[in-house]
Amino acid sequence: MSFSPEKPVADVNLTVKKKKMRPLSWSDFWLKNTKPLKQAVFAMQLQSLSNPTPTDYTDSKIKNKTQTQTLINIDRTLLLSDELLLKILSKLPDTQKNPNFLVCKRWLNLQGRLVRSLKVLDWEFIESGGLISRFPNLTHVDLINGCFNTPTNSSIWLNHRVFSMQIDSGVSGFGPNWNVCEQNLLAVDVVDRGLKALAGSCPNLRKLSVIGASELGLLSVAEECLTLQDLELHKCNDNVLRGIAACGNLQILKLVGNVDGLYRSLVSDIGLTILAQGCKRLVKLELSGCEGSFDGIKAIGQCCQMLEELIFCDHRMEDGWLCGLAYCENLKTLRFSSCKKIDLHPGLDEYLGSCPALERLYLQKCQLRNKKNIRAVFKVCENVRDIVIQDCWGLDSDTFSSASVCRKVKLLSLEGCSLLTTQGLESVLVTYNELEHLTVQSCKRIKDSEVSPALSSLFSALKELKWRPDGKSLLAPSLVGTGMGKKGGKFFRKSQTLKLLSDDWHSHFDHTWMIHTANGK
Repeated sequence: MSFSPEKPVADVNLTVKKKKMRPLSWSDFWLKNTKPLKQAVFAMQLQSLSNPTPTDYTDSKIKNKTQTQTLINIDRTLLLSDELLLKILSKLPDTQKNPNFLVCKRWLNLQGRLVRSLKVLDWEFIESGGLISRFPNLTHVDLINGCFNTPTNSSIWLNHRVFSMQIDSGVSGFGPNWNVCEQNLLAVDVVDRGLKALAGSCPNLRKLSVIGASELGLLSVAEECLTLQDLELHKCNDNVLRGIAACGNLQILKLVGNVDGLYRSLVSDIGLTILAQGCKRLVKLELSGCEGSFDGIKAIGQCCQMLEELIFCDHRMEDGWLCGLAYCENLKTLRFSSCKKIDLHPGLDEYLGSCPALERLYLQKCQLRNKKNIRAVFKVCENVRDIVIQDCWGLDSDTFSSASVCRKVKLLSLEGCSLLTTQGLESVLVTYNELEHLTVQSCKRIKDSEVSPALSSLFSALKELKWRPDGKSLLAPSLVGTGMGKKGGKFFRKSQTLKLLSDDWHSHFDHTWMIHTANGK
């Protein structure tokens, strides 16, 4: 066999031309990055398991089994039961509980079963059934902010210490007869329907806050929620208290009857008597904006034998009601807050009596200008161990001298008593032989230079002393002459301000005088 040189069989120098590179298209990019595609397929498979639509039952059963095994290989939490997964989720810290809602639909439902406390802002969430289905195990529910009709075209926002709401922009101003909340409250029957639905679905409810409910709505709560222990009721009246009286296990109760400028409601001796006869297990009672007299307080003292804390906030009690406190034999804490008066005509001392078990007396933001009034308060509280007076108006040395009747005081705290002098304070302290803790803050008429040797020796015998009576005395010596501490203000250059913060800030707060003896800490 011969070879012809004109027709070669192979060429060792044969060259191959390279193909020209073209830019990647979206299809190439999608096929090379299949991770999003796998996630989408996984979601579709999960949905098909929940709603299967096969044509053949046997094929669908085999297919579902295969898909379930595939999903388990991807999501190991599917092997855990709902009860076990709930126990695991409940052990997580609060900062990690909220993101668990976003994991999947199953975790969303399970996390809702762990929620115990909720503040409702929209009443439609209750009527639609979303609250019940989403959070079936609620124990603490606040409905106050959801009981208002919010205008959509208003830019005026009203903030109260309890609730906040939008009000109509047509309001011209505040007045004595201006009750803006009554104009925006939901209808009573609407609130009652919501309470009935809530009580029927949350039998383990322990705490409830609501405004504008009627007797029927509260009766449904009392019948269904036998474990209800804490109730806060706004815009309350005597008729509503008939429903509260059915809550036999109620221990903490706050009644708000009248708030100037917001809403008006009447709580009198009739309602207090009904309350006392029905809620005999009360431990803490707060009466805000409520009326009444000696008869109502006496009924509470006689029927509620377990009552330990009683709070009066901006009350409208009639004269002579203070004598009824003597019937509260187990009362340990008595608090007055934002009261324009306490009892202008308390009566004779022999009718006042005293609370034998009382340990703590609080007077906060009250008018204490009437000496006879304050003297009656201290007479009723003569067995008290702690006295705390904060930001009260009219408490001068003559009025404060009546506190010397309380000979068992171990803790005395005075803050914002601008009329009390050093001599007035000393006249009371020398009668407190058991005093151990003393706090004096922001009482500008009490001076360091006026402290007598007798008062200094009394200070040295205390276990704890916080002494900051005058704001000017907190001024560091290096700031004298700069204008700091005087009325008005003064501008500083940047360098002066930095020096003030670095050199004198700690000395400003280290003026608190603490004395610890070897006997106590």
